[in-house]
Amino acid sequence: MISASEFSMNSPRVCCSFCGIESSQITPLIAGPNGFICETCVRMANQMVMNWEHRRTWTDDSHNPLPPPATIKARLDDYVIGQNLAKEILAVAVYNHYQRLFHDNNTFNISDNHSNVEISKSNVLMLGPSGTGKTLLASTLAKIVEVPFAIADATTLTQAGYVGEDVESILIRLLDVAKGNVGQAEWGIIYIDEIDKLARVSESATVERDVSGQGVQQALLKLVEGTTVKLPSKEGDKMRDSGPVKMNTSNILFIAGGAFIGLEEHVAKRVTSNGTDIGFNAQVGETEKISAERLLVETQPKDLRSFGFIPEFIGRFPIIAALDRLDETALVKILTEPRNALVRQYQKLFAYQNVELEFTPAAITAIAAKALAQGTGARGLRSIQEQLLRRSMFDIPSRKDVARCIVDDDAVNGSGEIQLINKVETQKQANAG
Repeated sequence: MISASEFSMNSPRVCCSFCGIESSQITPLIAGPNGFICETCVRMANQMVMNWEHRRTWTDDSHNPLPPPATIKARLDDYVIGQNLAKEILAVAVYNHYQRLFHDNNTFNISDNHSNVEISKSNVLMLGPSGTGKTLLASTLAKIVEVPFAIADATTLTQAGYVGEDVESILIRLLDVAKGNVGQAEWGIIYIDEIDKLARVSESATVERDVSGQGVQQALLKLVEGTTVKLPSKEGDKMRDSGPVKMNTSNILFIAGGAFIGLEEHVAKRVTSNGTDIGFNAQVGETEKISAERLLVETQPKDLRSFGFIPEFIGRFPIIAALDRLDETALVKILTEPRNALVRQYQKLFAYQNVELEFTPAAITAIAAKALAQGTGARGLRSIQEQLLRRSMFDIPSRKDVARCIVDDDAVNGSGEIQLINKVETQKQANAG
């Protein structure tokens, strides 16, 4: 191949065979046997070929077609109780993200009306109290669309050059989950937890270092927006022992989540200072009566900036999903209704020992009330059940006479014991019935 600038010495006018741009010193063309191509079209073709490879990986026998948003939400309902608004927002965001990847540059047709329209990536920011299901929603979404999923804790990240994990370590985790397959990893989902801890605490202009706060926000900007990162080779990893691996983050969906304690105060201040309603016809004088969750729904970028995030970082997460605090009724449903409900999990553990585990309705309510009082949300339900059943799980494997294990509200509240019914009594009850 020769450059078109050399060829143009013998040709009055040379143009790109794809987009028609004319050759110049600023825009050189690459010459082929039957035509020319410019740098822009080369890059577009390269991106298209990469998308073809990803689509081939996706559409093989191991992957199902991308489900529509309604189906994604319905499948989220199987695992997560409540949070309908957040589910709808996430379902649409994930669907649009992967639709963009499927159809982006699907055909190399410059004359197409939409050929020059590039759809930007829309990362998601989830706001909500601890234990409301942020991590579970993100991980379940990855299972639904069948892509690699990695979790990172924002509190462990620091600026390059300081003690701690660099932001690139997030990509190494995703690549490990993808078993070294860079193509699959580049279409994955990364969930960054505790993102609210990166908010700059001090507004003082004299504070120059913020190693784990604003500095990490700056370090995450390019990664979240889309860039090519060199990942160091990993000792003992046959997939990567040939040298550094390059990973492009342009197609990775980033979902960040945090409790954002105190953010509602910034929303309330904005509403009061503006003297306007906040979207649900509430008067300014009634702002203090509005729940923190309803205030979070009305969060705007300026509120996040007041909270301590830099504008560039906020702009990388245009989609905001607020989660509701779980009440006692929701916690009861979490214990019993989802496909992987905690009560069902422990019942299966006991079934391994041929023992039937039974929770009375009052016991379920008592466990939910206990978690609500502790303020730990759904995350606290497992620890409560673990403490409650620990002694029974210790004794039962050594006993062969136990047939049933009954947990009532007295056992949950500590005023009674878990009832262990032996096989003889169970047989008598069955005969009497």
